[in-house]
Amino acid sequence: MPKVVVVYLSTSGNTKAMADAIVEGVQSRNVEAISMNFHEARIEELKDADAIAIGSSTFYYKMLPPMEKFIESLEKAKIKAKIGAAFGSYGWSGEAPAMIAEKMRALGMKVIDPVLRIQYQPVGKDLEECKRLGKDIAVQVKNKYAKAGTESKHGDTPLMHEVKMGEGGH
Repeated sequence: MPKVVVVYLSTSGNTKAMADAIVEGVQSRNVEAISMNFHEARIEELKDADAIAIGSSTFYYKMLPPMEKFIESLEKAKIKAKIGAAFGSYGWSGEAPAMIAEKMRALGMKVIDPVLRIQYQPVGKDLEECKRLGKDIAVQVKNKYAKAGTESKHGDTPLMHEVKMGEGGH
């Protein structure tokens, strides 16, 4: 089964809530997904994933420095050629998700646009947007295997139909 790993750094719990909703969206499309604080993330697990979503809150117009160092560790581990997504919460400016997406692209990842930014605490419609992003990630992962026409490294059989963005049932 394809696998999605959602890594986050959350100072007030808002970005974690987003990560959990993204995982829920991915799982609703029958794709394995887990969320974890960046402190818990292991390079081996990220290398094994088909898609990685990374989230950070914005602090003083930037992503949090520990998340920046975490993404640099992905570069050193040569994490690339994966589907990526960037998300985060913010109070005033919200630059972190765009910065994350830029760094993911520099690693050679195919990043889903637009990045997901939610101001303050995610509620109702915000959490639905997070779930929608999760569904879009799942569709992209499944589409990757449908185009390849081969089994995933996790032992899935290929999907024989193409799924387009926006057809995730949302």
